[in-house]
Amino acid sequence: MPSRLTAREYAFLGLGLLFWAGFVILLGKDTSWDFRNYHWYGPYALLNHRMGIDMAVAHQASYYNPYLDIPFYWLATHTRAWIVLGLLGAAQGANMVPLYLMARASLRVNVSQADIKLMAGALSLLGLVGALTLTEFGTTYYDNVMSVFILSALAILVLKRDALRQGPLGRAALIAAAAGLLTGMAMGLKLPEMPFCIGFAAALIALGGDWKHQLVRLLAGGLAGVIGFAAFSGPWMLYIYHLTGNPLFPYFNEYWKSPLALAAPYRDLRFVPGHFWRQIFFPILFTLDWHVADDLGFQDIRVLLVYLLVIAAGIVWLLKRESRDALIDKRVTAILFAFSAVSYFAWLKFFAIYRYIILYEMLAPLLIIAAVGLLPLSRKSRYLALGGLCAACLLTARSDFLERAPIEEPYVDAALPPIPHPGKTMVVMTGDAPMGFIATTLPPQIPVLRIDGWMVQPRDGTKMTKEMMRRVAGHLRAGGELYLIADAGDMGRARDALADYRLAIRWPECQQFDTNLIGTYQWCPLARKS
Repeated sequence: MPSRLTAREYAFLGLGLLFWAGFVILLGKDTSWDFRNYHWYGPYALLNHRMGIDMAVAHQASYYNPYLDIPFYWLATHTRAWIVLGLLGAAQGANMVPLYLMARASLRVNVSQADIKLMAGALSLLGLVGALTLTEFGTTYYDNVMSVFILSALAILVLKRDALRQGPLGRAALIAAAAGLLTGMAMGLKLPEMPFCIGFAAALIALGGDWKHQLVRLLAGGLAGVIGFAAFSGPWMLYIYHLTGNPLFPYFNEYWKSPLALAAPYRDLRFVPGHFWRQIFFPILFTLDWHVADDLGFQDIRVLLVYLLVIAAGIVWLLKRESRDALIDKRVTAILFAFSAVSYFAWLKFFAIYRYIILYEMLAPLLIIAAVGLLPLSRKSRYLALGGLCAACLLTARSDFLERAPIEEPYVDAALPPIPHPGKTMVVMTGDAPMGFIATTLPPQIPVLRIDGWMVQPRDGTKMTKEMMRRVAGHLRAGGELYLIADAGDMGRARDALADYRLAIRWPECQQFDTNLIGTYQWCPLARKS
């Protein structure tokens, strides 16, 4: 297969990006919990120097690395909403490029080159119609944006496998470094990409070759990965360390022991399976019931099929009973199997949140072909099996698309009541509802403190809570005005949290307001409680 793409291939990929851009524009604005909580507030806080003014507005996520969110936020505030949505859709659709290149370079079927290109194109499209992959189009979870980095790194290994295995050592080092840099950048921008970095190291080993090539690949890829991670996460971690005493604040605070938060991990461990047998059967469990591994609804069997087929094919391969005419180049199969298996087990240990591995939904068609291609069956039987599996995936998949908002300007807006004295006003938030996006619509001179939520509660005894109590009391002593923003359905919790601050809601003066995304909220003046 020629390495250069033809004009038709460029046209196919270009039209694919346009299709996904249009698809996201038609869906409308993301209203997901995470977007309303921190994906909009995080870059706003960084670019407007709010870290020393606001406190815990977006719960734990107030302290996440916001670099990944800056491009979307900047474009959404400086261009039209449909433009930024189209660009987001194109970026998420760009996963089809490395998928196409890997399939094009590795398929081993007895058809013409034109037919191989056609099959590769079909596989690249099939990879983007997984249940949760479709759900995440147009959202700012960014799992399907980081996957572009990881899949591109994997595509480099696949396309340059000969040079990495037995080419000049300098060239092998440069290629491994380019791929490693991409994986490191992905982890630097979004820490849950860490399992794929471990899987990338396994893929470098699976390439084989003599010990010199293996050592050079690992050193070059690992060093470049560290550089990529440090470039996109190092500055933020240093800043947060100086601000809080914990570079991952508030996570792993049982080790860093920042006095601002409890000596607790703060990690979301709801889905991590503890029991051995639950770990073994985890793909079966989350395929039957998505609640086992995520908060986003989906129904898709492709990751389960990959899990079962890769295990079966791996056993057959180890026993040297595999088919002699594999459907995918065996060295590519080794790369994909090593990457997927090691990444999966790292993910299972640390996160076990399904959306963090929707990359597997995209790789699944290629992995299924690679696995079935190794089974000791006739070629016709394998083709029939692949056809049946493909149909089963498409017929049983179900995407629970999140609610979207109409495309209108400005991108985020809230119908807040008039604020008579913004220079003398402070706002407190209570409850678990995501309200970080509302804080961005307030006059910039107003500090916002979330005194109650996922991260802090009025009676937790942390230095952060004590500091907020001190600031609220000082603001009132100076004659300032204090207001509450809370979810309209969570006012009982607001009343209880404010009581611990010796504050009372002036109920007759409360006003309900909404936003151009979703939700109904209360704006209430507060008074000192006697």
